[in-house]
Amino acid sequence: MENSYALDRWTVRRATALVAVVSPLTLTVLLVLVMALLVYKARRAKMVRLIDQIPGPVCMPLVGNGLQINVGCKDELFDRIIASRKMFGRRQGISRVWNGPIPYVLISKASAVEPILSNPKLVEKSNDYEYMKAWLGNGLLTSPGYIWHPRRKSLTPAFHFKILSDFVTIFQNQADVLIEKLTEATRAAASPDLNIVPFVTLCALDIFCETAMGCPVYAQQNSNSEIGKVIRNRLQKIWLHPDFVFKRTKEFQKHQECLKVLHTFSDRVVRERKEELRKRREQTDQNNNGPEPECGVLADGVYRKKQLAFLDLLLDGSGLSDLAIREEVDTFIIGGHDTTAAAMAWILYLLGAAPDIQERVVQEIDAVMGGDRDRRPTMAELNEMRYLECCIKEGLRLYPSIPVIGRRLTEDVRVDNYTIPAGTTAMIVVYELHRDTAVFANPDKFNPDNFLPENCNGRHPYAYIPFSAGPRNCIGQKFAILEEKSVISAVLRKFRIEAVNRREDVQLLCDLVLRPKDGLTVRLLPRGATEASG
Repeated sequence: MENSYALDRWTVRRATALVAVVSPLTLTVLLVLVMALLVYKARRAKMVRLIDQIPGPVCMPLVGNGLQINVGCKDELFDRIIASRKMFGRRQGISRVWNGPIPYVLISKASAVEPILSNPKLVEKSNDYEYMKAWLGNGLLTSPGYIWHPRRKSLTPAFHFKILSDFVTIFQNQADVLIEKLTEATRAAASPDLNIVPFVTLCALDIFCETAMGCPVYAQQNSNSEIGKVIRNRLQKIWLHPDFVFKRTKEFQKHQECLKVLHTFSDRVVRERKEELRKRREQTDQNNNGPEPECGVLADGVYRKKQLAFLDLLLDGSGLSDLAIREEVDTFIIGGHDTTAAAMAWILYLLGAAPDIQERVVQEIDAVMGGDRDRRPTMAELNEMRYLECCIKEGLRLYPSIPVIGRRLTEDVRVDNYTIPAGTTAMIVVYELHRDTAVFANPDKFNPDNFLPENCNGRHPYAYIPFSAGPRNCIGQKFAILEEKSVISAVLRKFRIEAVNRREDVQLLCDLVLRPKDGLTVRLLPRGATEASG
């Protein structure tokens, strides 16, 4: 009994001593947690107060506008964004929505876009880009600022215009293949009508892989990836945002299958190109350090061109790891071919819907080429096709390949009459920005004259941003314009194009780029035959 009593007293003393030690620590932790909660609540209250000053649809408790955004056909998401802009933000160029507890500010006015895109401190992509990181990692498109800045600096020389001029022959070789495939398709079908989108997509993929990757893939069959659809679906449905939930869905399995295919291709490209560079160095050493040949045949009998600026620079001079190189390869596969392909499809379709503009372009090409439709244009002659360039710019105005740009604001930004607080997701709605009636009269009309020099004078520099703007603009915009000029001019010299779809019947779909949901149907008629019959 005495032993039991002594044990109880010992237990009490030990417990008292433990409380004396733990209590100050516990109180400190609790105090820190309370202070953190108070700070969070104060910041949250400030954010809500500032965001709710911006016009937008009525919000429901907890879900905000989430039901309006997430319920219904996922193919209609982009249409809902545009509808919201027209209802709440067209006059002022700024509106807001709440996706659950997350505020989004939608901006489509040049004066409101500039303070965000021009600020070198505001280069962080929005959290929506996180869902592409499983595919693209920390490539230029998705990387945080501290990674993006040094990589961008090291990659910029690979896209110098003088280097890109070496690729004109490849552009034209692949344009010839495109024309051959279009000719075969129109002859094989009962009708000369066809969906132009898959043809130019494969052409753009061939161009990109050969010029930048040094890896011709001969993409003669449609290999449409599902990953863009998976990412778009996850972005739209807020309940799929947590990895814990997403990884237990069928969408995740599809996601992983796509990644396996894409990463296998990227890894193979990098591995083969590294081996090729190794063999080239050995060959140079064997020649007593003599001059490296402009081109050659490797041991496997595959012809390669010496200048492969992008991947060569990554492998030989960037100091990047193999993983980082693959991330940039994956990024440029989407940025280098999918966006350009979408642009070319839209522009050819728009020219098919405007026969007078199409003929004006053909007349310019004939004038530049001296009427010779068999000879290929030189780099200088492509540069002389200024009205064709106006058509390309106008096509990108109406249908920008990337119709929405997302930035995560790391500091408060004053935009016109509003303050957008730090922590907000700013969505630059490029599609609507390009349709500002204060900048472009009759903005839905396809009018290449919008980009004649006299009509560009005095225009706000952020009123037209198909390649984004500011420090984090598109590194490959000169490459894209040159490629589009080469391919579109080649097609127009061989075919007269007639649009079959009406523009108002084309449903827009935005997964990773802006594309027509059901393609773009055009009628292709051999130009020599149609002109002779005319």
